[in-house]
Amino acid sequence: MDLPTLPDGWTVWNDGSDGRVVLTYRPDVFDSSAFPAPCLPTLYVTDGPRDSRPAAARREKRGWQVVLFLEPEIELERRAYDDCSEALEGAVSLAEQFAAGEIEFREAYQLPREAYLAKLDELVG
Repeated sequence: MDLPTLPDGWTVWNDGSDGRVVLTYRPDVFDSSAFPAPCLPTLYVTDGPRDSRPAAARREKRGWQVVLFLEPEIELERRAYDDCSEALEGAVSLAEQFAAGEIEFREAYQLPREAYLAKLDELVG
C-alpha cells in the first residue's frame, strides 16, 4: 500500500505489508538521549483496536484506526476509518495537523514533562 507524502518531521518507523503503519515524529530529536524513549510522538495505523491482543483484533474487525500517542499511555487522538487507504490518508492529515501545532498536547498530561513539552512547542506550529 502506498503511503501519501508525509509532512516534514514525520518518518515511517514500520510499514507492514497488511497496511499497518507506524509513523514517528522527529526521531532525530526524541531519540532517548535527551528524552526518555517513550517520548517519541507516534502515529499507529492499524485494523481493529490497537489495545487488543492480536488474536482478538483479528476476530473483532472494526475497520481501521489511526491513533496519535505522545507516550504509550498518553493518547492524543483516535480516529476510525472504513478502509486502509482512508486510514493512511487520515494518518497523514493528523500528522500535518500535529506538525503545524494544531493539536493541543499539554492538556493530555496530569504531570507534564516540562522539558519535553517545551521542545514540542519549539518544533511544531
